[in-house]
Amino acid sequence: MTVLPAVACHVTAGGTRVYTVTLRAFPQFEANTFLVVQGEPAAPSYAALVDMGSAHEDSLGDLHAGLAHIRSAYGEAWSWDTLSRLLVTHPHADHVGGLPAVRALTPAPVAAHTWAVPALEQPEARGAAWQVQVEGHLRWAGIPTKSSYAARLRRRAHNLMLPSRVAVQTPLQDGDLLDGVFQVIHTPGHDGAQVCLRVDDLLLSADHLLPHNSPPLMPERYQRGAGLQHYLASLNRIEALEGVEVALGGHGGPMADWRGRIRALRARYQDKLATLRAAAQQPVTIHDLLPLLYPNLRPAQAILLLDQTAALAEYLGQAGGLEETQREDGAALFQTRS
Repeated sequence: MTVLPAVACHVTAGGTRVYTVTLRAFPQFEANTFLVVQGEPAAPSYAALVDMGSAHEDSLGDLHAGLAHIRSAYGEAWSWDTLSRLLVTHPHADHVGGLPAVRALTPAPVAAHTWAVPALEQPEARGAAWQVQVEGHLRWAGIPTKSSYAARLRRRAHNLMLPSRVAVQTPLQDGDLLDGVFQVIHTPGHDGAQVCLRVDDLLLSADHLLPHNSPPLMPERYQRGAGLQHYLASLNRIEALEGVEVALGGHGGPMADWRGRIRALRARYQDKLATLRAAAQQPVTIHDLLPLLYPNLRPAQAILLLDQTAALAEYLGQAGGLEETQREDGAALFQTRS
């Protein structure tokens, strides 16, 4: 029996229909894509696809099956030929890897934040830059050059966010009203180029706000607009929105109490920062902080949590809670200020 991907429909106060299709972006890892439709179902006046999942064959298969299910079960007569827009929330492989395959099916123009344009139009150049930078990152974080962590970070630097380049017809800026439908809110932190999208009383919160997890962070020294300082400031911007009834994230289900989720995320980061300060009573590297912060670390989490540890230390350094000095080999040493 064929199992269709999960599909849910939300109707905004203005009558816009927002369909969530959950995809197997990678084995054991799901992501959401959204079909946003206006007008009569039998003859939509506007239809946009927000995020496209990964380039993995299961993800692309789920995307096609989910969109076909929306057509057959909900009567939405959208088509690839008449699709109005392709919209990228942020250039991560689980959200944008499927873009080249989708772009080959439709003439719909692509929109993404202006900072995401180089990653989409020149993925090879971005990958090459990461490969050049990774050795400096290893040195700064105090990661032994022959360790398994170093090997995994080098492999990651060779991975492209999408398999081939795609032109962006509409670079976005904070505050734009795209196609008269999407209010664009630039929310750097998880990715410097990430945007959240408001449609009437509904917020597509991308990976900025998720129902069960805090999004992975890396320090700003690794990427423009990344880091905890930007992430917390972006949470403040989202929290200030009035009239939003539900948030739909890039993973997981809907969030009716999305402000409660923001409060929980702030508290979680305060706990993490307190733990880091307690662990840095003596000068310590990012690499050595990792097992102190996460004593039950699983190998699958290690690289993301290395990034996160670096982001936490960077934030405390910026805020004056940690003093950063340099070891003779170039590794950064962090110590709690007295």
